[in-house]
Amino acid sequence: MTETTIADRVDELPTKLLIGGDQVTGTSATQHEHIYPATGRPNATITLAGPDEVDRAVDTGREAQREWMALPIGRRRDIMFDLADAVRDNVEELGRLSIHDFAVPIRTAPGHAMLAESFIRYYAGHIDKAHGQNSEVSGKHDLNLVDHEPYGVVGIIAPWNGPLVVVGLSVAPALAAGNAVILKPSELSPFSALRFGEICVEAGLPPGLVNVLPSDAGGGRSLVAHRGLDKIHFTGGGATAREVLTAAAVNLTPVATELGGKSANIIFSDADLQQAAILSAWQGPLGQSGQSCACASRIFVHHDVYDEFMQIFLAVLAAAKIGDPFDPDVMLGPVVSEPAMNRILGVIDDAVHNRNGSLATGGQRVGGELGNGYYIQPTVFTDVDNKSPLATTEIFGPVVSVTRFRDESEVIALANDSDYGLNAYVQTMNLPRAHRVARSLQSGSVWINRNSDISPQGPYGGFKQSGSGRSGGIEGLREFQQTKNTRIGL
Repeated sequence: MTETTIADRVDELPTKLLIGGDQVTGTSATQHEHIYPATGRPNATITLAGPDEVDRAVDTGREAQREWMALPIGRRRDIMFDLADAVRDNVEELGRLSIHDFAVPIRTAPGHAMLAESFIRYYAGHIDKAHGQNSEVSGKHDLNLVDHEPYGVVGIIAPWNGPLVVVGLSVAPALAAGNAVILKPSELSPFSALRFGEICVEAGLPPGLVNVLPSDAGGGRSLVAHRGLDKIHFTGGGATAREVLTAAAVNLTPVATELGGKSANIIFSDADLQQAAILSAWQGPLGQSGQSCACASRIFVHHDVYDEFMQIFLAVLAAAKIGDPFDPDVMLGPVVSEPAMNRILGVIDDAVHNRNGSLATGGQRVGGELGNGYYIQPTVFTDVDNKSPLATTEIFGPVVSVTRFRDESEVIALANDSDYGLNAYVQTMNLPRAHRVARSLQSGSVWINRNSDISPQGPYGGFKQSGSGRSGGIEGLREFQQTKNTRIGL
């Protein structure tokens, strides 16, 4: 691989804001030079939204939302199905744009668009089946109706590591519930979200029903503080979530959050060790270079199989190809930016210096022909204290810790000893144990003998500091609806 081969793969990248179906530069907008992480070189200059663009997006969203809800329910359903079809037809393009966004390898990138399509299709089917309730009222003969209505204009803030995933998990149910959406992707990954907004218009959604405003922290603050916003859904880190909640509190705007994780991956002595090692590698340092809230970064291995597991696990990592994200054989791409790379390398250096664990493999920036990109070797620390920064801090990079355990109660206590509770993973062939441990883990999702594979039918979200909302299933639809009670005296 060379820089030239990557630079030659230039698609037409969307770079302007999408408001009311139009590509605009705006009056308070600024420009941002987007850097491609695989080369460290700029690949586009994009427009970032400011306060004026947020105002315009809210106004056009309000008008489009009224138009959306005035359509017959069957028409809204059919348009959502058309949108799912359009996303499916553009999976290849959206996948390429995801690579340009943050250099996710091509073996993963199309899956983001496919996930979005599956959620859009699922929630389209809910539109004409969103029944209310009629219940008795104690001591009265009144008619008591319970309905679920849209909020109006919803602000959805997507993280840089999966804007199309958030399209599925948040934008799809928001639209199905009857809302307009202002989607704010990060300035680090704007392209796939902007193209999705164009596809919405092409599929027949009212222009302005989905406005896409890439922006930095300043644009995000303008959005969450806007009085015209009826709800906010934020996916990202805890520090930013606190800022969002503080700003939203001024207008008492309701907020749902899907935040970070420090997921435990428990490998019992009866696990299929080959499968467990592959799952641990992919769900740990390899998948999106560990840049995922679902990253299984704390691996707990039973003492009896520890040595055997480590031998297989390290061999899997050693065999993983690092390189050009457009190469279908590549498993590990770069991290998103130079500041992110320097931060992760700093965490590794601190762990080595402070002897927080033993460095088993990795720990260095990748050089040679990849030296201008932001590549870090898959990194494994062993014998890590569960109270150390390696075990408590979400690193968001290709870094995992491995710790021994001897019995079930010990490892449950270790797994739950965390401020986070988004995902947990259990590798065992003992079905009663799988059920027992899953019930004991303080986590919004528990994955037994598999990686995290979010589906539209399953509610996804966290316990503790991993968030307060749910995406997927009927719970995900309700996240974007308000409940109204009507009493009619008879």
